[in-house]
Amino acid sequence: MLDLIAGAAHAGVDLIQIRERRLDDRALLSLTRRAVEATRGTGSRIVVNDRVDVALAAQASGVHLRGDSFAAGRIRALAPPGFLIGRSVHDPVEAAAVESGGGCDYLLFGTMFPSTSKPSTLPIAGPGALREVCATVKIPVLAIGGISIENVSQVAATGAAGIAAISLFEGGDPISAIVSMLRLRFDT
Repeated sequence: MLDLIAGAAHAGVDLIQIRERRLDDRALLSLTRRAVEATRGTGSRIVVNDRVDVALAAQASGVHLRGDSFAAGRIRALAPPGFLIGRSVHDPVEAAAVESGGGCDYLLFGTMFPSTSKPSTLPIAGPGALREVCATVKIPVLAIGGISIENVSQVAATGAAGIAAISLFEGGDPISAIVSMLRLRFDT
């Protein structure tokens, strides 16, 4: 996993989320510390899923909160300057409420398209809902769920700031080539 993290960082991935729910506290802290070290000197930043304690102890760049987690403002009061706080949202009303509550630097919205890493019972939001969320809030919105090179232009056209993905990077293509293709879609 650390090789994948280092490869993603050197390929230009901006944020790398440590989302290992099955690890105990000590193993999660160790992994996060090693990930921070593996990305040192790159533009990539490590965020930890819903574990502000681990993020702070490992000197990660931030935390990503689940939709049902505690308020970002509580973390902002404890966090050092520049600490990133993101949150998952699922509709425009929730996005607006999170933004008005303050403390978040970005939002993660989805599931955009059918995805092999998400349950098939999860509702699919699609580009129209993403466009509505992006128009509702001023902070950057990242799209997640079923993102591929074939459909990323639909995401870019909504006003989203970027994407989050797992499966997209597991296909065997070099990560640097995938990142370059993604940046082209968002930069045009």
